[in-house]
Amino acid sequence: MTMFVEIIGWIGAALVLLAYGLLSAHRLSSKSVTYQALNIGGSVGLVINTAWNGAIPSAAVNLIWMGIGAHALWRDSRRAGGRADR
Repeated sequence: MTMFVEIIGWIGAALVLLAYGLLSAHRLSSKSVTYQALNIGGSVGLVINTAWNGAIPSAAVNLIWMGIGAHALWRDSRRAGGRADR
């Protein structure tokens, strides 16, 4: 189980870094569904890993990060009438 949690954590870290890298390279918009989904998915992986390892402050930060991404998706979908940027 420990190895599985480590793999989940590394995948989460890769997703968050991929989102940031694509944003910085102007390949994604911060309002895009893809950007927010990468951040939410990455945060889920990091929350699982950090909570398992007892790193509660890091788990809390990642829960908040996930919430920010979910809120942005919700807000943008309401503004666009269900059509968010890709």
